[in-house]
Amino acid sequence: MYNNIQQKTSFNMHDLSQQEIGDIHKDLDITHSTRINLNNKPQISKKILNLVGRTNAKYNLIGENDKILLGLSGGKDSMLLATIFAHMQRHAPFKFDFLAMTIDYGRGGEYEYIFEYCNKLGIPYELNRTEIFKILENHKKEGSIYCSFCSRMRRGELYNIALKRGFNKIALAHHLDDAAESFMMNLTYNGSLRSMPPYYKAKNGLGVIRPLIFVRERQIIDFIASNHIYIAPDCNCPINWLPQDKRPRARAETKELLRELESKNPLLFKSLKNAFSNLHVNSFCDERFMDIR
Repeated sequence: MYNNIQQKTSFNMHDLSQQEIGDIHKDLDITHSTRINLNNKPQISKKILNLVGRTNAKYNLIGENDKILLGLSGGKDSMLLATIFAHMQRHAPFKFDFLAMTIDYGRGGEYEYIFEYCNKLGIPYELNRTEIFKILENHKKEGSIYCSFCSRMRRGELYNIALKRGFNKIALAHHLDDAAESFMMNLTYNGSLRSMPPYYKAKNGLGVIRPLIFVRERQIIDFIASNHIYIAPDCNCPINWLPQDKRPRARAETKELLRELESKNPLLFKSLKNAFSNLHVNSFCDERFMDIR
């Protein structure tokens, strides 16, 4: 049944932790028996569509004749993004093309459900096989963690494919919670004020877009739950191949910190969202923005 998956093997030199996958499966009871009824198209809430629509209009993420390569891991975030792109192709007042692509790390994985979902919704899809895990094992610096290195390699693979095949943009499924966690981690661990923009242009000229950047993670979970969309329980993230005591804790601890802060201030993420576009650079100590005489 799945022989039509287009598989490619190449590599030229992110969406969920195992704990997050486990929590979602436990909360939503997502199992092999709860696949979406693909006779009906999944329903996307008006709130999500409005958020994505306003973000697209404000930052000009997707426009006429764009050719977009969408990173589809098969996790909850990228499954929603692929569904939204299919919806936009049917309803947007402009034409654009996109291809959803999964990057396999080289240790195999469960991909049939992604192919099934994309096939039923008419989403163009390819599975691209790489040797990322082998390269991780051979070149990862002692004491470093997989996440940033793996993310760069996976992004590099998408860049290479996009450039070779004439795509002008890459779409990633990061959401507002990701942006908040990234901001807090950079602040507390890296000593920098940095997050995730809705759009940026890479050095190679490709546009990188994040249409879900103002969508909350809980909204994505609601979409998955209400449509009974299957997510593979065995996450392909290389972090989950490490012993429990070797896995990085920074993101999980940051997520827990934000959860605690939001319990005390329900408007936390609204404030963070506003802060990301309300920068007062001259209030910091960066001499580039200071009138030093």
